Amino acid sequence: MSVAMLWVVSPNSEVSSCFGCLETVREGNRPLDAPRFTSRGRNLMCGGRFKKGKMQRWSSTSLNAEFKISSLGGSTSDNGGNFSVVSSMVANSAGELTVSSEQKVYDVVLKQAALVKKQLRSSEDYEVKPDIVLPGTLSLLSEAYDRCGEVCAEYAKTFYLGTLLMTPKRRRAIWAIYVWCRRTDELVDGPNASHITPAALDRWESRLDDLFKGRPFDMLDAALSDTVAKFPVDIQPFKDMIEGMRMDLRKSRYKNFDELYLYCYYVAGTVGLMSVPVMGIAPESQATTESVYNAALALGIANQLTNILRDVGEDARRGRVYLPQDELAQAGISDEDIFSGKVTEKWRNFMKKQIKRARMFFDEAEKGVTQLSSASRWPVWASLLLYRQILDEIEANDYNNFTERAYVSKPKKILALPIAYAKSVVSPSRTLSPLVKA
Repeated sequence: MSVAMLWVVSPNSEVSSCFGCLETVREGNRPLDAPRFTSRGRNLMCGGRFKKGKMQRWSSTSLNAEFKISSLGGSTSDNGGNFSVVSSMVANSAGELTVSSEQKVYDVVLKQAALVKKQLRSSEDYEVKPDIVLPGTLSLLSEAYDRCGEVCAEYAKTFYLGTLLMTPKRRRAIWAIYVWCRRTDELVDGPNASHITPAALDRWESRLDDLFKGRPFDMLDAALSDTVAKFPVDIQPFKDMIEGMRMDLRKSRYKNFDELYLYCYYVAGTVGLMSVPVMGIAPESQATTESVYNAALALGIANQLTNILRDVGEDARRGRVYLPQDELAQAGISDEDIFSGKVTEKWRNFMKKQIKRARMFFDEAEKGVTQLSSASRWPVWASLLLYRQILDEIEANDYNNFTERAYVSKPKKILALPIAYAKSVVSPSRTLSPLVKA
C-alpha cells in the first residue's frame, strides 16, 4: 500500500533505483562526516503562529456518525458545538478500556503543536534563519537540495510547480521531506520490497535518528538534516511513518476503522505533521495551531482512504484487504467476494459509505488549507482537489475498483489548477470555519 502524501502522486517503481538506498539499509549505516553538511546546532524557526487560549480538539470519529465511538467525556470545543464529543478510550475484546487510535494520534499532534509554541515564545522573528556553516558546506547542501527538487519534479510534477511559489527555504525543505517519505515508502512498496525485513526498517530508523542529530548518511539525508535543524519539525511523525511500513510487513487485514485509521495516520497523516511547520500558518489566521495540524492530518487520512478505495483490486491480488473487516461483515461481504472481483449491489452500497467517509475527511481538511501561509496554499489545494476527484472516478466506473483503476484525466487536471489557485488566494480572515476560535 503506497503512502499518500499531502501532494499525493501515484507511486513509481523506478524511483528506488534513483535513490540508491536499499543496500545501505539492508547492510547497515555509516554516516557522512556531519560538519561537511550541517551544523550541529538546531535553530528552530517557523512562519506559523500559536494562538493563546484553550485548544480545540478534532476527532476522526466525529466525521461520520455511523462510525462514532461513544463518549466518556465532555466537549473540548471552544465555541461549544463545532466539534463532536468523542471518546479517547475503547473497549477491547476482553472488555478492558484501551487508548483509541484517535487519542494516540492526537497526542502526537499536541506534541508537535507544543514544539512550535515553545520555539515561537523564544523568538521575536518568524523567519527561518540559517545556521552557522563551515566553508564548503553551503555548496554541498545546495547540491543536495537541488537533487531533492529534481526527484520531486520528476515524480510529483503538479506539486513541484506549486512549491515554486514558496520562499526558497520553504520549498527546499518541502522537497527534502518529500524525498525522505518517498524513499521510506519504496522500501516496502517498491520493486525490491521482497528483500526488506523488519531489521532493515530498524536500520532505516537508526539513520533517521542520526540525521536528526546532524549526522546524515548521504546527500539526500543531508538535505533533511538541514531542514529539521531550521524548522520546528518533531521526529515522531517520521518514526511513525516507519512504523506504518512495519505494519505493511506483518499485517494484511484491519478489524475495524480504528485500526485502519491508525494505519492511515502512520503512512499518510504523518506527512501533514511534517509539512505544516515548513509551510507555515498565515499571520492573519485566527485558527489555533493545533486545529491547523488536525486539518493537515485529515488530508493525509483522506488521501490514504482514497488510495485504499482506488487500489482494492491491486491489493487483493497481493492478498491484502485494507478495508474494515467488521464493516465488510455488516455489508455481507467476505474476503473471497473481494478476491473474486465481482461488482454486486452489496459492493456498491458498501463503497458508497466508504466514499462518503473519505469525502468527510476531505471536507475537514479544506478548513485548514486556507489557514496556511499564502505561498503554501496552491500546491496543497491542487493536490486536494485532484485526489478528491479520484472518488468521483470510482463512482463513474460503477464502483468497479477490482479491474478498473480510477484516475483523473489530464484535461481535468489542467482545469483543476486555476480552481486551486483561485482558492489559494482566499484570505483566512474571509473564511468562516470551525477552526476559528469564537
